[in-house]
Amino acid sequence: MSRPPGCCVHCLKNKPAGDTDARRAVPPQASTAPLGDSAAPKAASLGGTEFSDGPPLGKLAPSGGSALREAKSLGALYLQLIRWNRPAGWLLLLWPTLSALWLASNGFPGWHLLLVFTLGTFLMRSAGCCINDVADREFDRHVKRTAQRPVTSGALSVKEALGLGALLALLAFGLVLSTNAVTIGWSFVALAVTLAYPYAKRYVSMPQAVLGVAFSFGIPMAFAAVQSRVPALAWLMLLGNLFWVIAYDTEYAMVDRDDDLKIGMKTSAITLGRFDVAGVLLSYLIYLSIWAVALINRAQPAIVLIALGLAGLQALWHGWLIRKRQRDDCFKAFRLNHWLGLTMFAGIALSYLGR
Repeated sequence: MSRPPGCCVHCLKNKPAGDTDARRAVPPQASTAPLGDSAAPKAASLGGTEFSDGPPLGKLAPSGGSALREAKSLGALYLQLIRWNRPAGWLLLLWPTLSALWLASNGFPGWHLLLVFTLGTFLMRSAGCCINDVADREFDRHVKRTAQRPVTSGALSVKEALGLGALLALLAFGLVLSTNAVTIGWSFVALAVTLAYPYAKRYVSMPQAVLGVAFSFGIPMAFAAVQSRVPALAWLMLLGNLFWVIAYDTEYAMVDRDDDLKIGMKTSAITLGRFDVAGVLLSYLIYLSIWAVALINRAQPAIVLIALGLAGLQALWHGWLIRKRQRDDCFKAFRLNHWLGLTMFAGIALSYLGR
């Protein structure tokens, strides 16, 4: 099942036999596996274990040292919910946003806007994970890789997840308030698309396109924050970035295709069928071609062309990884996409040096 990229986590550890404490008393800790851990998509099967909602947090009354342990355990679950140990997800949003910020500013945008968009990207991606896990909790229990997520397993309640998501979104909005009225206005559109995406998977054959809009909305907002308007260049970059999202999220969807087919979820991997690899490569090509048109006459074109060439080589490597449609390789290709985004941002930023 397709989710905001970077949403994959290690399974929670099964509760030991004979343990009569409430599940939250000693919950599994968030995974600390490094970004390059190729075993990430391998989730332990449910093994017949039943999961219940458990008692509400407010009914647990720990005291002294147990209260501290409870707080730490709850904190670990919250970190797992927002994919704290999976930074690839929010980096996929950050690099195109910073690319747009540099282009809109014709170079370094200043520390204020850099801080606003970096923290805002992290906060909104984390809020999106909370919303997605609540919306998909009934489906996720049937997918091996996601069945042990905190909300799906009952380790966190829907109320707790939505409360955290609302808090993170409010913090992000507080950052937006420090910009201008145009950016504030566009932030509501971005929020609406973010809320719509989890439900698009029920009805849209290519929900990755909806995700592409959501994950690309930092681009027009960056231009709005710098120029108090959203020029055609911003929309052109958003269109190109949308195809990049389709490429890497199709790789992500290929990991869960078998499970998604069983539960009737719609994804680009299912829609494209045997043309999935070709579709991914074509999406990469469209993305890089559109960005080439957008960037070629800006700053130092030679540096931009080098960046485009390096990004193209990475795209070909990802195509090679997914050619056999193996789960681990597809997940690896998805996870490595943030380096492609970094390559493009670095080319743009370096092209403005010395001007």
